Amino acid sequence: MGDEERAKAATIFDVARLAGVSHQTVSRVLNDLPNVRPATRERVERAIKQLRYIPSPAARALVTRRSRMIGLITIGAPDFGGGMTTAYFNEAAREERYAVVMASLLQADMASLRQAAEVLVRQNVEAIVMITSNRSSLGIVESMELGVPFVAVASQGAGLHRVSVDLMAGARRAVRHLTDLGHVQIRHLAGPGESMDATERVRGWREALSEHGLVAQEPLIGDWSANSGYLNARELITQGDFTAIFAGNDLMALGAIHALGEAGLRVPQDVSIIGFDDIPEAQHFAPPLTTMRQDFAQLGRDTMEVVLAVLRDEEVGNPILRVPALMVRASTGPAAPRPH
Repeated sequence: MGDEERAKAATIFDVARLAGVSHQTVSRVLNDLPNVRPATRERVERAIKQLRYIPSPAARALVTRRSRMIGLITIGAPDFGGGMTTAYFNEAAREERYAVVMASLLQADMASLRQAAEVLVRQNVEAIVMITSNRSSLGIVESMELGVPFVAVASQGAGLHRVSVDLMAGARRAVRHLTDLGHVQIRHLAGPGESMDATERVRGWREALSEHGLVAQEPLIGDWSANSGYLNARELITQGDFTAIFAGNDLMALGAIHALGEAGLRVPQDVSIIGFDDIPEAQHFAPPLTTMRQDFAQLGRDTMEVVLAVLRDEEVGNPILRVPALMVRASTGPAAPRPH
């Protein structure tokens, strides 16, 4: 039998025979359960590697009712932040020998969320994680009787097992960078009104301006796209009276740079721009974009740590909040005279 055929044919019983143990012992090793001698564990792990055995959920559950599966619900069209968080959470789960079963929804109404949760629970997931910035979808799932622990990757939500980046602190840090450069007229291109992430960035922008005794004019609301940044920046240009723009994400910053260039305004000589996210392309904007970097790899690990703590019935304290890092590039500079 070739290697590929052997890998396809390998079962928990094949592993047990090769290791000279019972299939229950193999399942104990797969589930990281106690009462397995180190030498025995080593033999089993060696047999798993030799046979290239990939355990099924049923095999994992032979000794324990644990399925070692986590349900993951994502909301909305794929975007940079959600996609990166999903990828790194999957990686963190694999490192803990958990499989992730995903349900991705474009629309977050009561019926679709309930159906997604029920499908995941029927697959015997041990917990459900939801990655969302949509306020209403979080409230809907909170109101459900899931029957399994629930962890939210969301920037708002009281009384929840919750993990997030501290977006408000990140926005404050972005604005402080601009005020340190002498800017006092700082406008904001915000994300959608229903987005909790956008709301937190607006709050941070307002607080930072207030701390410096500066007036916060109403933000212009976009949809995270470069086109909305472009259109809203064109509107700002007609209003004048600003020397800096804090964009709610890097794509809206890209659109704003385009609009400013069309109007004959130079970045950063006439207007400074700072974004949020640090997408891979940000350093290749013209000019390279100053922005706030979110550590999505750490967010994925933090989320899995909370899931494991909840499953172990350990006390989970306040939400883990990590502040994004400032990445200074060429799109910000000292304040210039206001455009007219």
